[in-house]
Amino acid sequence: QVVGTAATVLVRGESGTGKELIAHALHHHSPRAGKPFIRVNCAALPETLVESELFGYERGAFTGALARRKGRFELADGGTLFLDEIGELSPSTQAKLLRVIQEREFERLGGTATIQVDVRLITATSKDLDRAQAEGTFREDLYYRLNVFTICVPPLRERKSDILLLAEHFIEKYARLHGRSIKRISTPAIDMLVSYHWPGNVRELENTIERAILVADGDVIHGHHLSPTLQTAEASGTVVTGSLGEAVA
Repeated sequence: QVVGTAATVLVRGESGTGKELIAHALHHHSPRAGKPFIRVNCAALPETLVESELFGYERGAFTGALARRKGRFELADGGTLFLDEIGELSPSTQAKLLRVIQEREFERLGGTATIQVDVRLITATSKDLDRAQAEGTFREDLYYRLNVFTICVPPLRERKSDILLLAEHFIEKYARLHGRSIKRISTPAIDMLVSYHWPGNVRELENTIERAILVADGDVIHGHHLSPTLQTAEASGTVVTGSLGEAVA
């Protein structure tokens, strides 16, 4: 519905659910596919660097600014800018971002020239933005600008039927990467994968499969090749105290 448009997309979901993959898919199947895809992890940038990273700076804008540098908005011109963990931006950066979205223009740090850009904006967050608005840590007007089209990515525990498909994909990927010949995954191991609650989502599943391939001594992944957290009932959220009747209830 949205892939062929330039509409702003907000991808919501827990950490490790594959929000960045969705952003990549939106870009690579859009009319902007041949243009840049620029990613910024808002949570990884110190507050002092966010503005210069997004908007760039002129020579001499601050100590150490020895040459003009383009920001991520300029680098993404004609393409897609993906702002990951958008909920981590400070109120002052939120205000500047709102202006760029509204006006489609900005100035570099230390500069006076107005720069216009044509950028398709995709943002992602694992934060509850509705609560952040209520608490006053996220601007309501910016939220409405970003929330044009929302894609909610369910956690892995709510899409159990995907687990085997994803596991087989990661087996193929890491068997090739590590030069191993893994033919299949045993039924008991599949049962363990499906019954686990995956707090780290797809990222945790990927790490689990890579580890299993490294420790497997044959061409089959067995239950004892999976990480220890999958091998205990406690880790999967199963109640191990009380009577059977209580547990079933």
